[in-house]
Amino acid sequence: MSGVVEQAVDEMRAVLMPASERSWEVRAGDVEWTCRATAAHVADDLFSYASQVISRPKRGYLPIEAMIDPAASNVEILTAVDMCGRLLTLAVDVASPDVRAWHPYGTSDPDGFAAMGIVEVLVHCYDIATGLGLDWRPPSPLCVPVLERLFPGAPAGEPSDVLLHLTGHRALPGFGRLTSWSWDSSVRA
Repeated sequence: MSGVVEQAVDEMRAVLMPASERSWEVRAGDVEWTCRATAAHVADDLFSYASQVISRPKRGYLPIEAMIDPAASNVEILTAVDMCGRLLTLAVDVASPDVRAWHPYGTSDPDGFAAMGIVEVLVHCYDIATGLGLDWRPPSPLCVPVLERLFPGAPAGEPSDVLLHLTGHRALPGFGRLTSWSWDSSVRA
């Protein structure tokens, strides 16, 4: 799963880099944050998930966050996202599969934290791209492993559409748009 983290981060960078000279102080899709704040959130989530895998807390997140310098350029923010993604990849790669750490949606293992990081990257890249007027959707091959890992019982459909539906971003035929959602990060037998 860690290789998919790298692919997702590479995809985010490739999609957003051409728009890096534009203002990211616009709203990121349907979320309440700006594109800039959303990208900073992605970096922090990736950092936090790596921290959980490394430290293995039984309760709560470590009291540490990745903060983006207010003077950072959009390119620097994307570089920070990239670094935090690589940090998560390294943490997952060196961790024993029996490592467990706390998450509010279920104690998880290294692959679970990798999957959560992938969702954050793909879904928030979609939010940022939407806010910047870019026509982009998460690539289905990157969605499949996270749907299998975090969303047991996901409805059938095109994986990108299903991921966006399960994270409250769009409706699927026969299903209304979700107003609340969560994944299941608990360890699979």
